[in-house]
Amino acid sequence: MTLIMRGRLRYAAVSAAAILGAWASGRGAAAEPAPPYRDLLAQAQSSAPRLAEAEAGVRQAQGLARQAAARPNPTAAVEMENFNGSGPYRGTGAAETTFSVGLPIELGGKRGARIAAGRAGVDAARARLAQARADYAFELAAAYAEAEAAERRVTLAQESLTLAEEDLRAARALVEAGKEAELRSLQAQAGVTSARAALDAARTARASAFARLTALAGSPAPFTALAESLLPRPTPANLERTIDALSVPAVVAAQAEREAAARRVRVERTRAVPDVTVSAGVRRFSGDDSSAVVAGVSVPIPVFDQNRGNVNAAQGELLAAEARLNAARLDAEAELRTALFQVEAAETRVAAAVETEATAAEAYRLTRIAYEAGKSPLVELTNARRALAEARTQTIEAQLQRLRAEAGLARLQGRAPFGVS
Repeated sequence: MTLIMRGRLRYAAVSAAAILGAWASGRGAAAEPAPPYRDLLAQAQSSAPRLAEAEAGVRQAQGLARQAAARPNPTAAVEMENFNGSGPYRGTGAAETTFSVGLPIELGGKRGARIAAGRAGVDAARARLAQARADYAFELAAAYAEAEAAERRVTLAQESLTLAEEDLRAARALVEAGKEAELRSLQAQAGVTSARAALDAARTARASAFARLTALAGSPAPFTALAESLLPRPTPANLERTIDALSVPAVVAAQAEREAAARRVRVERTRAVPDVTVSAGVRRFSGDDSSAVVAGVSVPIPVFDQNRGNVNAAQGELLAAEARLNAARLDAEAELRTALFQVEAAETRVAAAVETEATAAEAYRLTRIAYEAGKSPLVELTNARRALAEARTQTIEAQLQRLRAEAGLARLQGRAPFGVS
């Protein structure tokens, strides 16, 4: 067998062993693989702290809405007069005892305004929950894809280390045969050291990516592997690319908050109208053991407190909500244009990266054959190996950016990415 044939077989064997070995080591170390993205997103609906906070906000708004519909409580009073005095009022023989019930009557549409504001608050909380779910689905998808990319970077770094070690063995063989200077062997050894450092860095990044995925999903057990691969997944042909800026969850939430703020202004204005308290009861006269009906009406005089400060505060809150709504609309329009551009650009970048990787792989194969035949210097082999590693890294990055672009588009559409319902 010729040196060229041996080099080709050795290259194929080393590449296959590196890929299978790294894959097996990553899978074998898995203590708790993350389920497929669809299942993980479904599980996280009940365990993710971020969603729990938004759901608690809805329950809070519902409680406030129920409280807003409550009517004022009546009051019961007992009054005793003309006792323990002097003269004829000694003791309790001439005492007058009054039993009465008072009922506040709200005027100016207070209760209706409160009920409308409570309902608007619930709508705003639900809109914020929908926005939180869309944002969370995007972040979980990005974390899932980043974990897979980190896993693939470890595989790539392991393969690069294996190839660097094979280059070192080839360089030493050529040095021993007198076809290369000892300097080439030292350069190859430096390449192995650099590859090992890159592998350690990739493993650290992988641990960080899986830790973030675990925390984001709210899983009690740490994830160390994935049950689904998203990066090679092509862009769906029927991907929805049309969005109305007014239907973006952030805009919907801002619109609901603006409506709730307007309702609160109405509530504060109605509070400036004084309420009437009607009372009725019975008075008993101990002196002759007789009784009589008593009734009364009381109305506060709005001289000092007309609730103007609260009205002004509510109006200021309304102006702030309108400003946030306008900003949300402008941001949504800009994000929509950017998202559509990113999806198209990501598709082109993935195609170019795959083609570049194939070219770099063939260039490395030919350069290695030429080096083992003594027709190419070590520096060319090293450069070819680095170019191959960079091309594979660019493919991973391009696929990752494509997934992020798709997930970002889904977030603006208010849905979960990758066709998850």
